[in-house]
Amino acid sequence: MMVIVTESVPPRLRGYLSRWLLEVRAGVYVGDYSVRVREKLWNTVIKEIEGGNAVMAWSAPNESGFTFVTAGQNCREPVDWDGVSLVRYTPNLGETSP
Repeated sequence: MMVIVTESVPPRLRGYLSRWLLEVRAGVYVGDYSVRVREKLWNTVIKEIEGGNAVMAWSAPNESGFTFVTAGQNCREPVDWDGVSLVRYTPNLGETSP
């Protein structure tokens, strides 16, 4: 199983993803494909994302049972903590200091 969540992406990318995956909520796509198809979809997301952001999570044989990647600027970023994927929240992302 894999899930792609998008925010502020162009309509053409949303249309592309909806051809391959089921859009269960606005910007939330789910499906179950091979590694090859998953990588092809993610490469398209990276290429077409423009100013938006996205995260893709899929089942994996690890401690948490899944893994994920992100693209675009967001206040949440993945970090590796001793082999475990966590998410760091940075609320002031994008703000400039005086």
